[in-house]
Amino acid sequence: MANQLEEVIEKAYSAFNERNIDNALSTMQKDVQWSKAWEGGYISGHDEIKQYWTRQWTEINPKVNPVGFTERENGSLEVKVHQNVKDLQGNLMFDGLVKHVYTFQDGLIKTMDIELVEN
Repeated sequence: MANQLEEVIEKAYSAFNERNIDNALSTMQKDVQWSKAWEGGYISGHDEIKQYWTRQWTEINPKVNPVGFTERENGSLEVKVHQNVKDLQGNLMFDGLVKHVYTFQDGLIKTMDIELVEN
């Protein structure tokens, strides 16, 4: 099952990096709970994610790639990601590792939280 979930995550990040919102949303439950890293707080559902990402991409140019997966005891999946965030002029704003923690329902993403990576 873990490999299937990793494939879902890989598809979601690839779609995000390609700015293909519909492909990314196809990996998520309709009522998904999503952390708004750029603004703080959470959003719920496909429409709010679409609005958030569309707005985010008018201000920054993030690329996010998974580099490691760890299944947690509670069944969630921790994904260590490399984030490279630039402003729209190409100036580097952030380049480093972050943890995204996912829960799943029926093979689709149900929740996503963000944690800092310990040095």
